[in-house]
Amino acid sequence: MFSVLRFPLPYYTSIYLRRGFVRRISSDSTDIIASAAIPENLNRYHEAFAKRMEMSGIKPHHRIVLGVSGGADSMALCILAKEWKCRSGSEGKKNGFFEGILGVVVDHKLRPESTDEAHLVSTRLEKIGIRCEVIGCDWSDGKPKLGHLEEDARNKRYAIFQSVCICHQIDVLLVGHHADDQAELFILRLSRNSGVLGLAGMAFASQLFLANMDCSTQNSRNNWILLVRPMLEFCKDDMYKICEMSHQEWVEDPSNQSAVFARNRIRLSLRNYSSLFKSELHTLISACRLTRSFIEHACIKMMGQSVTISNKYGYAIIDLKKLNPSFIEDLRLSKFLGFVLQYISQRHRAIRGKVSQMLMDYIRNIPCKTAFTAAGCYLCAVPGSKGMKVLVCSSLDCPVVSETTITHIHNKKEHHPNFVREATEIITNAKSYTHNMISASAVPFLHVKSFINVLEEAKKLNLISESTLKSIVSLQAEETKLFHTQAEVKHDENVQQKIRSPFISAIPLCSRQTCHFMHRFIVSWKFVGMTSTTQDRYSSGSGSLTWNAKGVQSSVCESCTSMQKEFVASVRLMVDADWLYLANLVHIKTYKEYNENPVSLPVHICTVHEHTYISARNALKILKSIPLAARRALPVLVDSDGLLLSIPSIGFNRCPFFSAQAVFCPRLPLGGGISSYV
Repeated sequence: MFSVLRFPLPYYTSIYLRRGFVRRISSDSTDIIASAAIPENLNRYHEAFAKRMEMSGIKPHHRIVLGVSGGADSMALCILAKEWKCRSGSEGKKNGFFEGILGVVVDHKLRPESTDEAHLVSTRLEKIGIRCEVIGCDWSDGKPKLGHLEEDARNKRYAIFQSVCICHQIDVLLVGHHADDQAELFILRLSRNSGVLGLAGMAFASQLFLANMDCSTQNSRNNWILLVRPMLEFCKDDMYKICEMSHQEWVEDPSNQSAVFARNRIRLSLRNYSSLFKSELHTLISACRLTRSFIEHACIKMMGQSVTISNKYGYAIIDLKKLNPSFIEDLRLSKFLGFVLQYISQRHRAIRGKVSQMLMDYIRNIPCKTAFTAAGCYLCAVPGSKGMKVLVCSSLDCPVVSETTITHIHNKKEHHPNFVREATEIITNAKSYTHNMISASAVPFLHVKSFINVLEEAKKLNLISESTLKSIVSLQAEETKLFHTQAEVKHDENVQQKIRSPFISAIPLCSRQTCHFMHRFIVSWKFVGMTSTTQDRYSSGSGSLTWNAKGVQSSVCESCTSMQKEFVASVRLMVDADWLYLANLVHIKTYKEYNENPVSLPVHICTVHEHTYISARNALKILKSIPLAARRALPVLVDSDGLLLSIPSIGFNRCPFFSAQAVFCPRLPLGGGISSYV
């Protein structure tokens, strides 16, 4: 039996039926389309969706943002989310829209018809009572090239989702990824030789951290939103059924059919396999997810027992005696080290492959007697520990420098207000579902070392059949061949672009700004102790400056008194010459002695007053307590001539009227943030 649906659609819109038939419809026509028999109700989908939302800790009264493309996946998400709110009775309508739910459509502007399509999707959402915003991508630096198109478009899309969440003070973003997306990602990562943790795919719920956090308040509470994928248990067929049963139209992006993109090739290949194959593949993915959940929980526990973080100076110490790495399996130790190094370096990419293996070999070589540089970090024995403790600090002396931006500067006017975080309540709710730890005996892939071992172990445990194993290997081999061929071409074209200098020059910073330096330290500075008259004259830039010394008998340094209207300090990393400079200063007993008999200093200071001497002496005492390697990761401020103004982390300020702060405030938390693979 068939039902009849009438869809008047513009010329660029497609209706994608469950059996793979695409029908294009002219802009002024109304066609009759026969679809497969439609079930009587949506109850089982609504109940399953409500259960997943409950597992995530989200209640109907919480406000949510929906990432909407207009395809069947995101439209099905909108239908279920709206009904979930309606059934609770907690949210009513206001001006025709349901409260607490906002759809966001991103116009990537990569196709001629994308803008019209985005507004069509917006209209459809508004018809079902969901308020919607359409936001276009700004490709001011040029549209992405074909090889990076999917990745760049995704990054741009999520950046927009994040900004909308912050703007509307909403903590939760829902997206429509489903089980077939997980299957595609599994084959894709398998072809890239990912291990069991990578094969676990996308998290059900995770923290999405802002690329450029709001550092104007020195508060990281606005640094993230909660990303939830409540549709992961549904397959693509379910998406079509939900839309069809709801008489909801959707659009198809024609680029989704292009075999140029790896995901599309895999998607087209998977259509040729039986439902039994897909079922066993999802069972295998679930086993990988179970393993990852256990590993991450175990690593967090290990870090609490064996890792000490210097929250002031930004380094970590691993106690090898408490960790006992020789008795920890590779999978858990690798993830543990990845968590620690990613936190210290604030690199976004995971540590894997040869680098991960070298790290494990290094940490297991007890006592530690050598130094090691990897993944943006420098590792060495803690002085006086006899090699039983390892220091981990940030380093730029690495073959590959982090691809994230080095710094982001905020003006005061850019400040986003703090808001009451519903995510705190949501996470508390979600923890009740993961409170009971999974025992190691129940984890299927705890001791595997490669993707081949994962497949072999899955066959041994009867998670997959022999035929499914052969099919997975065939898919993996086909995509691997294509991947390596394309990688060779990209390497030849971009070999010069991959050579990057690890040196970071000084970054200008005005007194009206704060800087998130290397995603690690929030740095700011200002002048203090001046009279209002002096401040006015300073602001206008007229005349020479006169200072209110307030009991300080000596004058300030010449470089400060010669400052013009817009003095700009610069931020850079600490170098050996900086603490040698401090050492020279403390040998000068008084500024008067220096004026009478100047000594050779690395900077030209006309007068060394008592404040400078005391500040240098106190700072040097603190500096001696910081491991030598960790000092090189501290930010300092210099003037326009490159002369040292301040080392804020240890309290040194050359001028009594110059006040600077450096607060260790990493963007990514230790452990990578909250995630769930249930």
